[in-house]
Amino acid sequence: MATYRIREAAELLGVSDDTLRRWCDSGRLATAEDGAGRRVVDGAVLAAFARERAVAATSPPAVGPITGASARNRFTGLVTRVVVDTVMAQVELQAGPHRVVSLLSREAVEELGLEPGVLAVASVKATNVVLEVPGPQG
Repeated sequence: MATYRIREAAELLGVSDDTLRRWCDSGRLATAEDGAGRRVVDGAVLAAFARERAVAATSPPAVGPITGASARNRFTGLVTRVVVDTVMAQVELQAGPHRVVSLLSREAVEELGLEPGVLAVASVKATNVVLEVPGPQG
């Protein structure tokens, strides 16, 4: 199973290294040591933690008025769930605060080795993309 160093795990969760270290020190997230004595987080444990955090979030953080935005089309994150039947599969990816769901063939899931804890990149191509620019609040 994949393991992630503190810096990598923090990036995947969208938090600072210090925040992740505090969570680990308090027992909120389990760690182990790799062969070089560095602190690492098991991929499956990190995926479960990312999913719990996403479910616990009740609303996005207040960031003030948005003057313009356009999401990028590549989301790097951790596979958090894989549901497979005889032909198709559903794969969930937690990319920071974003949950991305992909429907693909069972064969593709097996060839890519997708399972909870695996690092993956979701590339999104859409024929219709809606962009919003809210006006000033007042």
